[in-house]
Amino acid sequence: MVKQTLDKDLDRLVQIESQTFQAAQTYKALAIALLFLLIVWVFSASVVGSGEHSTLIIAAAIIGGYMALNIGANDVANNVGPAVGSRALTMFGALIIAAVFEAAGAILAGGDVVNTIKNGIIDPAAMADSDVFIWAMMSALFAAALWVNIATWIGAPVSTTHAVVGGVMGAGIAAAGFGVVDWVTMSKIAASWVISPVMGGVIAAIFLAFIKANIIYTEDKVAAAKRWVPLLVAIMSGVFSAYLIMKGLKKIWRPDWQTIALLSIAIFVGTYLAVKPIVARAAIGMENRNRSIRSLFTIPLIFSAALLSFAHGANDVANAVGPLAAIVSTTSSGSVSGSVGIPLWVMVIGATGISAGLFLFGPKLIRTVGEQITKMNPMRAYCVALSAGITVLLASALGLPVSSTHIAVGAVFGVGFFREWYTEKRARAFRAEQQATKLHPESNLPATPEENSQNNKRKKLVRRSHMLTIAAAWVITVPCAALLAGGIFLVIQYFLQ
Repeated sequence: MVKQTLDKDLDRLVQIESQTFQAAQTYKALAIALLFLLIVWVFSASVVGSGEHSTLIIAAAIIGGYMALNIGANDVANNVGPAVGSRALTMFGALIIAAVFEAAGAILAGGDVVNTIKNGIIDPAAMADSDVFIWAMMSALFAAALWVNIATWIGAPVSTTHAVVGGVMGAGIAAAGFGVVDWVTMSKIAASWVISPVMGGVIAAIFLAFIKANIIYTEDKVAAAKRWVPLLVAIMSGVFSAYLIMKGLKKIWRPDWQTIALLSIAIFVGTYLAVKPIVARAAIGMENRNRSIRSLFTIPLIFSAALLSFAHGANDVANAVGPLAAIVSTTSSGSVSGSVGIPLWVMVIGATGISAGLFLFGPKLIRTVGEQITKMNPMRAYCVALSAGITVLLASALGLPVSSTHIAVGAVFGVGFFREWYTEKRARAFRAEQQATKLHPESNLPATPEENSQNNKRKKLVRRSHMLTIAAAWVITVPCAALLAGGIFLVIQYFLQ
């Protein structure tokens, strides 16, 4: 009895120590984040000087840095989460790769011009004057950052683009009324809440079904892998080359569709010819087991995480610095423009902020996407990554507005739900054959551990609680960001009057 009491007390002490350590790590991250914002303050003050609108620009720069931190904490998880969950990358390795390639994409390919009114959802000409526009952009940026911060806190990966869209819409309505909003564009964005995850999930499930049918559930898995893995890796290379050109390099190079297609085909063929002998050599002496086959997907997953991060940094840095660039341009010129140049110092704030947010707060969402929704392995993570690239290309060809966040998370759910369906299907077939032959299961078809589980029919391979939390966060992102932005703008106008 005394020993049991002592064990319980020791367990409590271990739990207290663990919770204390986690709290200390949280406070440490918050302190470093505040230090980063202080550095942004000093850095922007040294660049801006003491001009007429210097205080306003410095405040906007701090808010832009805050938004960049939140983008790194939330949005980047979609690029590396599946690779971490599949153990293709360690958490530290994923953070290094994502931080380097996010910053490189933002600075090298982020472009020098962005649309100040995200996706053309409001008409800048409807603003009363440039001061109203400046405060509207400030409110939109701050509201979007607050909402992404809240979403990260509750563990929901959301679209930072949609947060900025909601912020701009809400601030625009508060500044100039409902007529300032392009509701056709807003309806397309609302449609993407369904289109993005469904397309991502379906495409990921199709590839996972192909892998299961042609590699996993074959008698000679090694021979099947030698036949199909080079083709699958070549498909990923071709798709990601087009994805990188369209999303990652679009600000510095815009080739036509024919050029993109030819380049992608050339890379597809070159990759297939290069990978085929590599896989053949790796297959020598390989065990006829799923674990051995999965190892062939590790290197492609690492490359996909890097390329997705580069494209994300190039494409989404504007969410952090677009409104800031608009404020800088408007204060210097005194007029509102639909597109403005981004000064290098503004881009540096966005790039470093995304990387800092990723290191300080990114692991939470990386674990959510990669580990807590459904169990990942390299083949499933490959399907998620490939789905992200293919869905963006299809949506661009069809002119559909989609969110890369929704696509990636939808692909994770698609993989999980397909596993549920496929496992239950095989279990039903196994039970039916067992009943038909009335033989012991060992003398029948080989069964997986999942099929032999007594609770298989009730086994859920996707966490429903995460699905509900994430879906709810997606639906309310635009309206919540809009309400926050509208409220902030009205409060600012009240104190300015």
